[in-house]
Amino acid sequence: MSAADTVAAPTAPSAGEAAPAGNTWVRDFTASIVVFLVAMPLCMGIAVASGVPAEKGLITGIIGGIVVGMLAGSPLQVSGPAAGLAVIVFEIVRDQGLIALAPILVIAGVIQFAAGVFKLGGWFRAISPAVVHGMLAGIGALIVIGQFHVLFDHKPMGHGLDNLAAMPGRVLGVDFSSIQATELALLVGGLTIASMLLWEKLRPASLKLVPGALVGVVLGTLLAYLAGFDVARVTVPESLVAAVTLPDATFLGRFAAPAVWTTALAIAFIASAETLLSAAAVDRMHDGVRTNYDKELRAQGVGNLLCGVAGALPMTGVIVRSSANVQAGATSRASTIMHGLWILGFVALLPWLLREIPMAALGGILVVTGWRLVSLSHVKHLFHRYGVLPAAIWAATFVMVIATDLLTGVLVGLGLSLLELVPHRRRLGLNVKATEEAGEHRVVLAGGATFVTLPKLTRVLEGLPSTGAVKLDMRRVDAVDHTTSEMLIDWLQRRRARGGSVQLTGATGRLRALAV
Repeated sequence: MSAADTVAAPTAPSAGEAAPAGNTWVRDFTASIVVFLVAMPLCMGIAVASGVPAEKGLITGIIGGIVVGMLAGSPLQVSGPAAGLAVIVFEIVRDQGLIALAPILVIAGVIQFAAGVFKLGGWFRAISPAVVHGMLAGIGALIVIGQFHVLFDHKPMGHGLDNLAAMPGRVLGVDFSSIQATELALLVGGLTIASMLLWEKLRPASLKLVPGALVGVVLGTLLAYLAGFDVARVTVPESLVAAVTLPDATFLGRFAAPAVWTTALAIAFIASAETLLSAAAVDRMHDGVRTNYDKELRAQGVGNLLCGVAGALPMTGVIVRSSANVQAGATSRASTIMHGLWILGFVALLPWLLREIPMAALGGILVVTGWRLVSLSHVKHLFHRYGVLPAAIWAATFVMVIATDLLTGVLVGLGLSLLELVPHRRRLGLNVKATEEAGEHRVVLAGGATFVTLPKLTRVLEGLPSTGAVKLDMRRVDAVDHTTSEMLIDWLQRRRARGGSVQLTGATGRLRALAV
């Protein structure tokens, strides 16, 4: 989930509103086309950023749409390849080869499915927002400095710092007095970025659902095609069947490598955290069915297992596609499933069209996508609302992701987040007591409200009936960390937005402002 994504409220009737069956089907149908147009360039671009052929991202998009769409615990969430895993996949392909992805994704899928079976979904939501958004910002920065080189018709190097160090040389090497592939690719990439940004800023209201990424890649492709530019283009096989790489004879033997298991655990952890954060964001956008987080984990596990078998990219729930789905008026999982069918039909029937897309155009889309992941507004929010420590956790995670690798950065962030428990180490338990009297629900909290106890608190609050008054008594709460505070603020705002009454007593800090 991108920390920088700003999602407007849906203009079409929300998922919770009653509508004639015919209108419901029409809204799902039109929403599926919008999501398809958003997903196509991103599926290919993220594959390129991951160091694999573009069709691998399309296969993941098909599986995420059709299979995960049928099983998902978040009906309006759209799954597919995500920028959040591009860096770690690039490192796997670079160090172990593309063939190593198959066993890694099979194991990651099994881990996610097991996590859903054992109802561990709530624990992923307890991850510090500072760690998650610091990780996403670091990933965004790595995508920008890696895809910067694609704009010049060159391949990214193996490490983020190497890419960063080579950036000045790329700029100084441009010579428009002697136009070669480098300069032509830069024109294509520059047009893609400019048209994408201008469209999103100036597009007419009647075309607000047409995604900027689609406009950018179409104009970039047209420029390269009409002008006959000799630049690198996307490589797509003649048939979809040829894009599927089933496990070979070495598949089972690779399970013996310790690196396969540690990498699979990292992918399962990161993919699950990003998926559930995206699902929570989608829930805030509509009034329909809330996410079943454990069911969503099981669906993602099945999806990633199938991606491993098919030789595709890992998947997560993706906020950009999901928000487009809600904004376009989707009412059920039918929209997500149909978007997967559109991708399948396009790849099967029009592979020649995909082969006309310049790599620099996809690089331009990813530069914009990566830049939006680097959300400085989030670290400012953490600093002003919660102080130095959460902001420092964000910064440390961000720097370590860039300087070392994704897993190290996340582990450092998680380790630092434990410092928030030190002042409350003698009282980490939280007693949560819920009672009902005369139609009014009363929840009394006592102890330390930290991320350690967040799953228990979340389970009680989200288990309350959607109607009726709620009194939340926090007078015996010793401390509230920023992870729990963010969850409580979100819960309060969502419940009140749906017309529910919440009376909050004993709150401090930011929560106190929401007490009335």
